[in-house]
Amino acid sequence: MIHPRGTLARAAWLFLCLGLVAPAAQATRIVIIDADSGEPLENAVVEIQTGTAEPTQSAEVMQRDAAFHPHVSVIPTGSAVSFPNRDTTRHHVYSFSPAKTFDLELYLQETPPPVHFDRTGVVVLGCNIHDQMQAFIVVSDALHVAVTADDGLAELGGLPTGNHNVRVWHPQLSDTHQQWWEGSVENDQSLTVSLSLEGTPPPPETLSPLQQRFRDAAQQHAEQN
Repeated sequence: MIHPRGTLARAAWLFLCLGLVAPAAQATRIVIIDADSGEPLENAVVEIQTGTAEPTQSAEVMQRDAAFHPHVSVIPTGSAVSFPNRDTTRHHVYSFSPAKTFDLELYLQETPPPVHFDRTGVVVLGCNIHDQMQAFIVVSDALHVAVTADDGLAELGGLPTGNHNVRVWHPQLSDTHQQWWEGSVENDQSLTVSLSLEGTPPPPETLSPLQQRFRDAAQQHAEQN
């Protein structure tokens, strides 16, 4: 007598050998490129709304070398974000964006209480002391959302079968920072999106003489090792 478990194991093995086992679902690949240069775009936000995301407990946007890190963040609606200062100079972080207006007055290492983001939209961050400092927080209620790295790629897994609406945002789509590209994609297809960047390029990074000397010393140390 063949044990039932043995029968199931043999059946699974037979299906595998015959290629009858359904392959694992693949992530939908969306590549964002610059329409003018054809180069991949970093810091593009891709979202597909197939459900509502749960709010995270916390996120962080740090200040270091007179810049925000990360430059672009994506958080679910209802999240709280802290803004620690890792510089030796004070910062004054603020936003006048419709999705969130707040003002964190001059502070150094005494990190202010986290800011609660309860509305969807793009929040533009600035520093009242360092004009070149700028960053963005995209508050999204999309279940599937990603930020592209320097290869311009966003991989979104677990999409239901069918056609889905896609929205793409990039800091240089417009000077208002509120414009989105909209299209659609099938769950099992790849998509390349060409964005025409009409917004003003970000200002060049400005370092104090002390920060520049520190960066040069760090780079020289890295090259020697």
